[in-house]
Amino acid sequence: MEILGVLLGVALLLGLGVVVLVVIGLIKAARAVGEKVERQEAKARRAVENVTLKAKTYTQTGPQGQISAVRLGLRTSLDGTRRVLEGAVGQDGQLGEALALLGRLDAHAAELDGELRMLEREPDAGRVAAKLPELRERAERITHSAETMRWAAQDRMHRFAADELGRLSRECEDEAGALRHWDSVPGASGPAQGASGTGTGTGTGASASASGDSGGSGAGVGAAGAAREAGGARRGLTDGRGGRPSAEELLGLADPVAKLAQRLRKPTTGPSAG
Repeated sequence: MEILGVLLGVALLLGLGVVVLVVIGLIKAARAVGEKVERQEAKARRAVENVTLKAKTYTQTGPQGQISAVRLGLRTSLDGTRRVLEGAVGQDGQLGEALALLGRLDAHAAELDGELRMLEREPDAGRVAAKLPELRERAERITHSAETMRWAAQDRMHRFAADELGRLSRECEDEAGALRHWDSVPGASGPAQGASGTGTGTGTGASASASGDSGGSGAGVGAAGAAREAGGARRGLTDGRGGRPSAEELLGLADPVAKLAQRLRKPTTGPSAG
């Protein structure tokens, strides 16, 4: 009974742990979904506001149109800089500090945008005319700071890309030069020279062993031996293209068998031919 009670207690604890883990996972998933929905809503709201401001710059005249133009330029500059920095921070960690500065700059831009929005609703035209130059000057300072960081990040990426391309081009040129120096590498021209030398030696041996053979037959046997040895030199052991040698090649009987076959195929031109 005691063992059964212990087992039941352990089972209850395990079940409770599983339930707690499931609840925690559901809470985290709900938070992630909520944050994602909030980000999407913020992006959609910002896109609608940008379209509205762009329409106001073309449709409204006077201070109202100028305020809309200032707000639109401020948003466009900050959004462009953020896209550049966030897209390059994964390859260049030093841009993280610039991204943090952009966040602080974005906070000032949000305050300025709020002041511009209130000024846009101001019914007193005199106050609008008095406050607008100051707010425009602040917007220009924020825009200039954001553009300076964006241009610096772009120049940095272009410089790194140019340096990397230069190094890669030099490495490719060095490799191409090394591939062209086939005469300077010891034994690099060995297969071609060995093939011709072996062909000559094989042809001479065939002529010496077959005293009645013609010169054309010996040359044909030599060419066949050269082609066979050249093919053997280029064939790999583990490349999967016939790297296993035959039994005749292992026993050294490949050339004698070829010579015997050549003799049997050669027509006899002596007195005993009739």
